[in-house]
Amino acid sequence: MPRGSNAKRERQYEHIKESAEKRGEKPERAREIAARTVNKERARSGESKTASRTSTQDISSGRRGGLRSHSGAQGPTRDQLYEEAKRRGVKGRSSMTKAQLARAVGR
Repeated sequence: MPRGSNAKRERQYEHIKESAEKRGEKPERAREIAARTVNKERARSGESKTASRTSTQDISSGRRGGLRSHSGAQGPTRDQLYEEAKRRGVKGRSSMTKAQLARAVGR
């Protein structure tokens, strides 16, 4: 747990660490993820003495994680593309491949 934290940040740290471990991260990596996230949130809210520009001006850790999920080499999953196509009312989506769905939703 980062030094100089309050009870709220300690709970946040434990919650993030446990979530990472449930996702299959090794305990050491889970601790690192939790500490970095809590430190960034402390910097964003002015609780730390020093903060990098990206810590204070970037989008929040929680929002960024959601935006970047499944944006790796393969992009979003077929199921995610299907749900997007369903939301947009794309006809014939059930028989489309992942590539066809990606084109249909404009990705």
